[in-house]
Amino acid sequence: MKHQFVIIGGGVHGCAAAWMLADAGEDVLLLEAAGLASGASGGFGRRGVRGNRRDLRELPLMRAAYRLWPTLADRLGHDTGYRRTGGLNLIEQETTGTRGGLVAAHAHAAAQTAQGVPTEVLDRDRVLDLEPHLGPAVRGALYCPLDGTADHTATTTAFAAAARERGAAVREHTPVTGVERSGGRVTAVTTAGGERIEVGRALLVLNNTGAPDLLRDAFGVDLPVWRVLPQALRVRPKADPPMTHLIGHDHRSLSLKPLPDGSVMVSGGWRGRWNPDLGRGEPVEANVRGNLATAAEVYAALADAELDLADASRPESCSADEIPVIDRVPGTANAFVGTGWTGHGFAIAPAVAEALAFWARTGARPDSLAPFTAARFARRP
Repeated sequence: MKHQFVIIGGGVHGCAAAWMLADAGEDVLLLEAAGLASGASGGFGRRGVRGNRRDLRELPLMRAAYRLWPTLADRLGHDTGYRRTGGLNLIEQETTGTRGGLVAAHAHAAAQTAQGVPTEVLDRDRVLDLEPHLGPAVRGALYCPLDGTADHTATTTAFAAAARERGAAVREHTPVTGVERSGGRVTAVTTAGGERIEVGRALLVLNNTGAPDLLRDAFGVDLPVWRVLPQALRVRPKADPPMTHLIGHDHRSLSLKPLPDGSVMVSGGWRGRWNPDLGRGEPVEANVRGNLATAAEVYAALADAELDLADASRPESCSADEIPVIDRVPGTANAFVGTGWTGHGFAIAPAVAEALAFWARTGARPDSLAPFTAARFARRP
């Protein structure tokens, strides 16, 4: 069996790349070790489509993503759950470390706006016009009107369905266990079932937390990327959700998203732990309590909200400098990798897929991917 483009990983990045390539008329095979959206690209709730307080190196991709998201469901022919709600990064302190607080707000707004992420600095009165149920400690906010949310599970499966409809082969429960190379090029992959699949033009390694191990074992390439277990909570307030925007915070570990069923998704950097007996991640009770208490300090209406679900079973990849690696695999002309998303890869996924598909097809790296080279971690002479 032979395919021109072989993609490893059935998360949002792999499925988006499969669709982009198939939509361009290419011969594509996607191989997923478990099920589609079974990792960080799936689960309950919604993910932020956020430019606000994103690493500046990612903003060109975010600018492209803003262009893609509003029409994505129509182009795919499947719902993504996307809503442009606007996003607020709340500020309580005059100074927060070296990068936050009111003193830095106008600088962040100017830098983001210059990179295509329109941003305003709001004082407390203007913030309360948008979010009247906020607590008394909030003094201002960075406001990005183009930010929003989307259903990550629906988006991932929508990409996969649209890829299939355009001729891509999508196979689940097919782990890749080996990569064959010759003359600096990938020639084939082998699966756990003993199948050998020839690679015609390019291999895309987009299996998130599995990518570093595959690169180490198959290519001898070590990336400073590791696995974490993000915690996500779903709570049910006594009344309607007290917020309408995507909410982040300048110094608190907090992210809030109102959900269509009237519940609220609470997250923002809290972690679970690995249970070796169960073979999966699980919540840490103290972190659940801490996340809920932080949410209640910002929105008092969440203080008596009922905890409906706590999940830490979906691992995410993190890189040493907190931006992804999106590059050719070092030493290999026709293999590409995307990993190390560090909790903020979903929003830029359509733009990453667009750029990566172009690179794989043409051999020309888009400028937007230049900051994400693996060489930034290499030892200098």
